[in-house]
Amino acid sequence: MKVLVATEKPFAAAAVKGIKDIVEAAGHEFALLEKYTSEDELKAAAADADAMIVRSDKVTAGVLEAASRLKIVVRAGAGYDNLDLPACTARKVVAMNTPGQNSNAVAELAIAMMIFMSRGQFTPATGTEIMGRRLGIQAFGNVGRLVGAKAEALGMSVMAIDPFIPAEKIREAGAEPASDLKELYSSCDFVSVHIPATPETIGSIGYELITSMPKGATLVNTARKEVIDEAGLEKALEDRPDLKYVTDVAPSNIESLKEKFGTRVFATSKKMGAQTAEANINAGLAAARQIVDYFATGCTRFQLNR
Repeated sequence: MKVLVATEKPFAAAAVKGIKDIVEAAGHEFALLEKYTSEDELKAAAADADAMIVRSDKVTAGVLEAASRLKIVVRAGAGYDNLDLPACTARKVVAMNTPGQNSNAVAELAIAMMIFMSRGQFTPATGTEIMGRRLGIQAFGNVGRLVGAKAEALGMSVMAIDPFIPAEKIREAGAEPASDLKELYSSCDFVSVHIPATPETIGSIGYELITSMPKGATLVNTARKEVIDEAGLEKALEDRPDLKYVTDVAPSNIESLKEKFGTRVFATSKKMGAQTAEANINAGLAAARQIVDYFATGCTRFQLNR
């Protein structure tokens, strides 16, 4: 089988070598496409691939149509909104992600962003400490639990909510369960967002939730930009000059936000939550192992389009 690694934003060299070693040790062919600039290049490279590993690369219906031999595609990372799952299902392509492999990197970034904003983006102005503050975590999966544990170690108290995790499990992990989103937002000095972009969550964090936050609060988003109602965010920041917003996924109106609100707003220039050497390697190797296991045993443990 031919396994293509197709990444516009390349893996670390150590990750590429590790993937190649895993693939070839299992008797498969390894192919690499990096820094491509058009979907046509991706289509051409995928035309004879039996499996594909991607990062944030968009696997569209057009790509899947061009990849007529494709049997499995693995997104090296947790988020998978770049994969067209209905198209994968229609073409009988197994789609997977690699949950947990990037979690620590994202969690560390979330904590770093809280400190960065508390210290006025490291300008000379007097800042505040995060010790003694209350952190709200929206979605308490792999990343959320790690953020909570790191926050507790820094002296913060933690509240969390997750529709898929019972309150007792949240308590067992050391956090106080919130009864609803309004309680989470209105009770916490920081809220860290870790929800996926789904029809239910897109645009769900808007003016009402944001303005319910306490005085001086900061909203932290290392998830997806689509979950934020950008117009509602801008109005909230206008009406509440004490609030701050920091994100790893720049909103469409970022230039307007920066012009209006200065150091109360910060966005990374490119999504960097998983941009550590460790996460890069972990996710790539996990993707390679999942493909090898699928061809060897039919294992579909992390399949997304069942």
